[in-house]
Amino acid sequence: MWVFRLRALPKRSLVWTGGLAALACGCTTPEARSPLTAPVPGPRATAARVPAGPIQQASYQKPTPPTDSDQPVAAAPTGVDDFVRLAVERNPRLARANLAIDAARGRHVQAGLYPNPEVAVNWDEIGDRSSSDRLGILTAPKLTQTIVTGKKLTLAQAVAAREIDQATLELVAERYAIAGSVRSAFYEALALQKRAEILDHLAKLADEAVSNGKTLLDASQLARLDYVQLEIERERFRAELQSVKRELPGVYRRLAAVAGAHAAIPATVTGTFEGLPEYEADVVRDVVLAYHPQVRSAHVGIERARAAVARAEAEPIPNVSVYTGFVRQFENRSYDGAVGIAMPVPVWNRNQGNIQAAKAELGMAIQSVGQVENELAARVATAYQSYAAARARAAVYQKELIPRAEETYKLSLAAFRGGQFEYLKVIQAQRALAEAQLEANRALGEAWRAAAELSGLLLEDWWPGPPPAPMTPPVPPPAKKDKAP
Repeated sequence: MWVFRLRALPKRSLVWTGGLAALACGCTTPEARSPLTAPVPGPRATAARVPAGPIQQASYQKPTPPTDSDQPVAAAPTGVDDFVRLAVERNPRLARANLAIDAARGRHVQAGLYPNPEVAVNWDEIGDRSSSDRLGILTAPKLTQTIVTGKKLTLAQAVAAREIDQATLELVAERYAIAGSVRSAFYEALALQKRAEILDHLAKLADEAVSNGKTLLDASQLARLDYVQLEIERERFRAELQSVKRELPGVYRRLAAVAGAHAAIPATVTGTFEGLPEYEADVVRDVVLAYHPQVRSAHVGIERARAAVARAEAEPIPNVSVYTGFVRQFENRSYDGAVGIAMPVPVWNRNQGNIQAAKAELGMAIQSVGQVENELAARVATAYQSYAAARARAAVYQKELIPRAEETYKLSLAAFRGGQFEYLKVIQAQRALAEAQLEANRALGEAWRAAAELSGLLLEDWWPGPPPAPMTPPVPPPAKKDKAP
């Protein structure tokens, strides 16, 4: 009786203790690594500070099942952090990225599985006339096992492990891309909402001006032409206010859709344009190119391509197939054993085509690093250009133009009431004040939207302010000691 034994292969560790910090340093191994199991520090680049708080671990620690965005929400969010939190919990893009990690881990497991043994039954020489019983020769069972050589399974798992890394980094990239998009959509809604508030205030001023003009017209102190211009100015503000009010529901719906829960449409948003974060172009670019998941994924792509080259070069090493079986010869009435070995001879096919393709893909992976860095640098430059220009324009309006326009309007109104000059100059001052306030609001909205895009590129978790201070549990009072009798 032949006994065939295989040595059990050692299990590969599935624990990635290095985390994403190892990816940034290039400290990866061909062994499998689990996806993100700990918070990743998100850099925050400003004029005075670079590091920031970590990502919330609960936001994507475990893969979440796909959610239905139509599922009702208890209360529609109103603040920017509320919308970001909703997006992290409900956005299908993150659920899809989580499932992509599961798929990569499944491919990693499959790549390391040993070939299954084959069981066969052979019955030869049935009906042979030279045999007395014509039953021939029976080989049953016949067991065949392929021995994988050249560490092909380990090399295949090394390729799959890099795919897990890239899928994990893609999850991080999706998380912050969604956060940046939600913040940008939020401040678009907030700017339009504040524009409606400004127009409502201007419309009230115009109503007051028309009322005063009516009094002056009845007293023959104002020409009919001037009074008509007052009415035209009031109707212009009213028309623009109605137009903005018609736009607001669509902007609110877009905000809910960007957050990934299009049913959670807010009735209004709460926020302020105060405390615009400060960024420096060079610091932002350096931090993005050092920490952004797309850059780190491109470097991991080089490691994956190198592992694929090693796997392709190991393919020509022939695997060995061994078999054993129990043989029953009916004519001789004997019980025998059989054992054999087989292996392909790499004469013509030495996997040279796949090796060439793998080396070319390695070159493409190396070039993709520079491509990703250039694309991110361009995105940073575009966002920072919009941020810096809008911020400077808003500062001019807030510090110079609006105070002067308000002063001019008050002086012109007081002078007219004193009978010093015409009411048309009051209208001109009022129009200048309105334009200054509306343009300042527009500039602030553009600056905050550009800053929101920068926050996503910089992986800022808490934005625009710092992370909240951790709550310290109250210290219980010391226990009273009983006095001795």
